[in-house]
Amino acid sequence: MSLKLYFAPGACSFVPHVLLEMSGASFDPQMVKLHKGEQNSEDYKAINPRGQVPVLVSNGQVVTQIVAIVLHLDQLFPDAHFLPSEPVARAQALSTLVWMNNTVHPTFTHIFMPQKFSDLPEVQAALKPYNTQLFRGMLGELQALVKAAAAKGQTWLTGEHFSPLDAYSLTLTRWGTIAGIAPEEHPELWAFVQKVAAQPAVARVMERERLQLNMSPAA
Repeated sequence: MSLKLYFAPGACSFVPHVLLEMSGASFDPQMVKLHKGEQNSEDYKAINPRGQVPVLVSNGQVVTQIVAIVLHLDQLFPDAHFLPSEPVARAQALSTLVWMNNTVHPTFTHIFMPQKFSDLPEVQAALKPYNTQLFRGMLGELQALVKAAAAKGQTWLTGEHFSPLDAYSLTLTRWGTIAGIAPEEHPELWAFVQKVAAQPAVARVMERERLQLNMSPAA
């Protein structure tokens, strides 16, 4: 099996990066430096014309988009139980994963890169505080999921097995600190992502990506 992951430090590519590390399989991690525009190079555009991460090259075949990559890894490594096998539980897990990816993630993009959504400085300035409030509320929803899982006696968001939801929770919470949302605003969520970060495979990925969990100015 040949696996190559193109990732950018701190991006959502962290999720499949962690899953691959947890799988125990051999894979080739390839860093893409977004701040240097490497995603727009001819070589990278030949792999993914959209110039986005993550990209997984699985036995020579390119897979893009985080949900598709997660589904592929779940099929490649069934013993890892990245997603539940029971139909309703699986659908619920995918529902949360898609929400993280198509709602929470883009909300942060409006904060971090408002220039993607308007070329008017006054609009860009307005997008940041508005979407910060939206993102704060979404982190509250994520904390509610953490509390609900704990109330059921679950170790992780989908049950006893670590899942992409847990890895994405860390990424989104970390992004919250970049947006100026203090970890103390969501204490149960913050405690949970610290548990995620303490997992050996997660810690190895964080070291490879050189990530600091709390990016608040006071941290």
